[in-house]
Amino acid sequence: MKKILVISDTHGRTNYLERILPKVKPVDYLFHLGDVGRDADYIEVIAECPCAFVAGNNDYYSDLPAERLPKVEDTRFFMTHGHNYYVNAHKTLLARVAKEKGADVALFGHTHRPFQEEIDGVLLLNPGSLSLPRQEDHYPTYMILYVSEGGKVEVELHRVEV
Repeated sequence: MKKILVISDTHGRTNYLERILPKVKPVDYLFHLGDVGRDADYIEVIAECPCAFVAGNNDYYSDLPAERLPKVEDTRFFMTHGHNYYVNAHKTLLARVAKEKGADVALFGHTHRPFQEEIDGVLLLNPGSLSLPRQEDHYPTYMILYVSEGGKVEVELHRVEV
């Protein structure tokens, strides 16, 4: 079983990530879903594991890719920030594109709100934001995914006490 830390929308602020890493380590991978700021290299160093990043709508001068399709165990992930798929309005386009790409799970950010729902056989997940949360309680959030052989994905949403 592999353990993945999923974060998004840090916007150049790593204080909460620095706080949670000692609690969640060891992790096998860290996935960042965009609006990283200029911290990708720093995050890779402190995470002490392989990291995958995608560019968000505020990563203006970044050379990060817009999308990724990593595979962990038997599960294919579609990583995107989400702004190009209008995730603030609906999630159906994201689910359709992820399915077309052969993904089991679509990971996205952008809304700064945690989200978990299966649409047309694709599990859509948003960890929320570690720096600028927008859900009602305004706690920074992240997800831990446990991925086993055979494609089973367990999802844990965590909030950071501020």
